[in-house]
Amino acid sequence: MELLSGVLASYPWLLPVLQLIYYLAVGLLAVKIIMDTKTVTKTLAYLLLILFLPVVGVIIYLVFGVNYRKNQFFYFKSERNEELREKLEPYSFQTHQDVSETYAQISEKYRHTVDFLFHSIGSPITDGNALELLVNGKNKFSRLTEVIRSAEHHIHLEYYIWENDNIGNELADMLIEKAKEGIQVKVIFDDFGSGNIRDSTAIRMQVAGVNIEPFNRVTYRLLANRMNYRDHRKVAIIDGEHVFVGGINVADRYINEGSGRYWRDTHLYIRGPAVFYFQYLFFSNWQYITGRLPSLDTAYFTNYRINNDDRLVQVAASGPDTSPNIMLSTISAIYAAQDRIFITTPYFIPVEAISDALMQVAKSGLDVRILVPRRGDSRLVDAAGYSYYGELLQAGIKLYFYERGFLHTKSMLIDEDFSMIGTANLDVRSQELNFEVNALIYDREVNQDLERHFHDDLEYSTEITLDYWCNRSRVKVFFEHLARLLSPLL
Repeated sequence: MELLSGVLASYPWLLPVLQLIYYLAVGLLAVKIIMDTKTVTKTLAYLLLILFLPVVGVIIYLVFGVNYRKNQFFYFKSERNEELREKLEPYSFQTHQDVSETYAQISEKYRHTVDFLFHSIGSPITDGNALELLVNGKNKFSRLTEVIRSAEHHIHLEYYIWENDNIGNELADMLIEKAKEGIQVKVIFDDFGSGNIRDSTAIRMQVAGVNIEPFNRVTYRLLANRMNYRDHRKVAIIDGEHVFVGGINVADRYINEGSGRYWRDTHLYIRGPAVFYFQYLFFSNWQYITGRLPSLDTAYFTNYRINNDDRLVQVAASGPDTSPNIMLSTISAIYAAQDRIFITTPYFIPVEAISDALMQVAKSGLDVRILVPRRGDSRLVDAAGYSYYGELLQAGIKLYFYERGFLHTKSMLIDEDFSMIGTANLDVRSQELNFEVNALIYDREVNQDLERHFHDDLEYSTEITLDYWCNRSRVKVFFEHLARLLSPLL
């Protein structure tokens, strides 16, 4: 500090020159933000950040905001995805056409959603699927273990979080055992979310014959701009016939056996033709990571239909290599609603189009309910979410705080015939930045099961009233709206 003071004293002209250079740099950076950032809210958030937090704001933007890998994602990966999708197009086209015609009554109501996903990303609506809801981690891992142990050809896993703990190591041991039996085992783990297994569990699996690769390797975690492009999926595919998808990562905290915070989550087990598109998604990321694509033989795409099970399932997937398909399909489904919409999400910081859609249908008389945890895992994220609640309540939407623990389920129920379960939260990061995948289910029985669990969760919840919310501390409300300015960055 004394050295700096001495230099400035010796060269008094240096400080104004440095200030001028900084102002010019901020001006050029502002132009770059305006030109590169698509949404108005995110553009304003970045501009406010660099203007009101001198130096610090610029550093935050350069670390988290610049799309260093944008071109690689949007050009290289999307082109390779298209090449892969073209190889699978004959099956997907015929499947989509046949199922749409056979179940015209169901597909007609959600026609825009169904056809949008097919034309946008080649995701066909499929029938002949058997479905099972898996509530909480113990049920998920019990069923997953059973299916993995019976694997005969291949196991494909893709997870955002894989901890080096009991569950993580038990799953690793199973995969090692199957690899030694000659089963093809491939694992993708997100290097930011699962970085602590890279130098331990991952190496142990690799040495034993498991093909395991990190997604978007992170060199310096504190400067990890690529956290903007995380692989947030939690998917397991076995023998081209079974798939698991939902909110449950690989970690002890999901099984609720310790004295820690209760973790409420939901996963979906699918057996049937819907596995086809999940397999495509896995291969598209595997090809991106390794530069290699396995031969697409029938062992990977079995088209196995379950007798006497006609559950209709379609897959919505999005990431920086595609358009925001999950967000757009969610909006489309909301506008198709005629009676009710029940949403469960751990983070509610919605993009404007989703919040507008929910408020519009609520004002038209639909029963719209949103269930969120009382306390999430970030006070800043909680505060940003709270800033939306007043306008939602005024629109007639019912809001509930889950009190029992951390609610991590990501689901949406519409009327009595549509459900959505997957990995995407209702926040900007999931809707616009991360690799996510949701299962869209056009089925009354699954809807009824999810509704029952939704009402069970309400037993541990407190409804937020408009009077209560409007009478909170003005200081608290101010900081919540301040946090909202950063919502595009959270």
